[in-house]
Amino acid sequence: MKRRRGRIAWLLRLVLVVALWLAGVAAWIVWVGQHDRAGPADAIIVLGAAAYDARPSPVFEERIRHGLDLYRRGHAPVLLFTGGYGSGARFAESQVARRYALRHGVPDSAILIETSSRTTRENLLEARALMQRHGLRRAIVVSDPLHMARALRLCRRLGIDAAGSPTPSTRFRSIQTQWKFLLQEVYFFHRDLVQRAA
Repeated sequence: MKRRRGRIAWLLRLVLVVALWLAGVAAWIVWVGQHDRAGPADAIIVLGAAAYDARPSPVFEERIRHGLDLYRRGHAPVLLFTGGYGSGARFAESQVARRYALRHGVPDSAILIETSSRTTRENLLEARALMQRHGLRRAIVVSDPLHMARALRLCRRLGIDAAGSPTPSTRFRSIQTQWKFLLQEVYFFHRDLVQRAA
C-alpha cells in the first residue's frame, strides 16, 4: 500500500513537471510573437499561406500587408515572397503576393519570389537561396504572432540572419482557432527537438 502511494505521488509529480514544461513552451511562443524586432535589413521575407486562386486568404493578406508596411517604412529595399502551388492552384502563393504588392505601388524591381515551397522550412530554404543569389544578408521575417517562434528557430538552424516582425493583428481571432494554432506550435516545437536530436 505504501509502495503504491509512493508510485502515485511520483506519477503526480511527473504530470506536474510535464504540465509546467508545456505551459512554459506555450508562454515562450506567445512571448516571441508579441515582440517586433524589425530593423534595418536587406530583405523582408513574407512567409506563404493559403491563396484562393488569385486572391490571398485573410491570413496571407495580413502577412502581405505587414510586409508592405515594413517596406514603405524603409526597413528593407526588397520584398521576398514565398509559397508554392497549392493542390490544383493556378497561381503560386508567392505569385498572388507579388500581384497584390504591384497593385499597391511596389515596383517589380523590389520583389523577389520563389514558387516551389510548401512548408515553413521550405519557404525559408528557398528564401535563403534567393538571398544568397542576390547578395542579401539580413532579413526581417513576417508571419503570424504564434508562428514567429518556429520561423525564427528555423532561421537559426538554416543560418539565416533574421529578425522577426509578427503581424500586428491576426486572422486567428476566436479563442478556439488561437488555441488550436498554439497547440500546433507546441507540437512542432517538440517535433523539431526530436528531429534535431536524431
